Order: sequence, then structure tokens, then C-alpha cells
Amino acid sequence: MSDYAARRRMMVETQVRPSEVTKFPIIHAMLNVAREAFVPQGQQEVAYVGEHVPLSEDRVVVDPRLLAKTLDLLAFEGNELVLDIGGAYGYSAAVLSRLAQAVVMVEEDAALVREATGLLSEHGADNVIVHEAPLTEGAAEHGPYDVIIFQGGVESVPEALLAQLKTGGRIAACFMDGALGTVRLGHKSGDQVIWRYAFNGAAPVLPGFRKQPAFSL
Repeated sequence: MSDYAARRRMMVETQVRPSEVTKFPIIHAMLNVAREAFVPQGQQEVAYVGEHVPLSEDRVVVDPRLLAKTLDLLAFEGNELVLDIGGAYGYSAAVLSRLAQAVVMVEEDAALVREATGLLSEHGADNVIVHEAPLTEGAAEHGPYDVIIFQGGVESVPEALLAQLKTGGRIAACFMDGALGTVRLGHKSGDQVIWRYAFNGAAPVLPGFRKQPAFSL
């Protein structure tokens, strides 16, 4: 039987800390959430290798380094409402549940919604709501949100999601341009989100988040 607690410690020491993520709440959450429980059956052995765990062509469980750096960037205050887009089996939501007051995880795959609901309950993440809807729609009825985060790449972010962010709120996304990506942090001021570069990263573009081709005659 694998010692997953030892693997979690190794993940934190060799992947998370070397990425300059040192905030105690993030380290504590990643040491205590059983990542191996939130991946597909048969994939437990790759849960800690430091790469995305593939779910389908454009869906993954985001690699620990990218997730941890993004969480660090968002600088959680502990009393916030978070919108987690594309949470799949619920790993990111389980980690976020330890950093925020409440989490709304949006998932469009009905089978994943069922899995995540059960797993999050089983692992004590009682402050997470799993909301079934297209990822691009978010969950306006539970908002507005202090923080929005994505479990995958984007080429653009729909206005419908930006509208669910509180004025003064924060949003982080990995913007992909071909195979290359940059993680950016956005702050909402009035009706506008002002983005700035944070660090390089890459993840498959989530369904619905590709740029629409420009129309030309």
C-alpha cells in the first residue's frame, strides 16, 4: 500500500516550496488534502508526480505547482467567497475550502458533479457547493464572488463570469497562446478588470474558453 501522506510531504517539499510558495495556510492545505482521492480510478499513482493529471482532451487536474502558485498569487484572507471553475473531482475545491469561507465549484460534467459531491463530503469540505452548469456560465445565483479561479487554461474570459466578481475582487487565470501560457492576476475596479502578468504556466484550454475567431468579410 502506498504511503500517500509521505508523497504529499514530498510534493510540498520538492514542487510547492521550491516555487516560492511559503504561506502556511496553502502548505497546510496541500499537506492535508488527499490529492490521490480526487483523480480517476487507476490514476492514484500519478497524483503526485508534479504534472497535470489528464481527464480528457481538454480537462485535467491541474498540477500542484501551478495550483499552489496561483493560490499564493490570490492572497486569500480567509473570509471570502470563491468561484472555482472546472473543479472536476473536487481537489482544488477541497484545498480552497481550507483557505476561504465558502467555495462554489462549477462543473458541467454530470458524472464529475456526482463524484465531486461525494468526495468533498467524505473529506470534510462542508463549505463547498458543487454547482452543475456550463463552465462559461459560472454560478451567478451564489455570487458575487471575492475571488475567481480556473482549473485549466483560457484564451479569453466571458463577460458573464467577470460580472460575477465583486468590485475590488480578484481573479487569476492561465492565458494560453498556443503551447505557451502566462498566469495573470486581475483586479476589478468598477465594471473593469485590470490584468497584470504574474508568472509563466500552461494548462489545456477549458471547454468554451477559446477566443472566438474574428469575423471578416
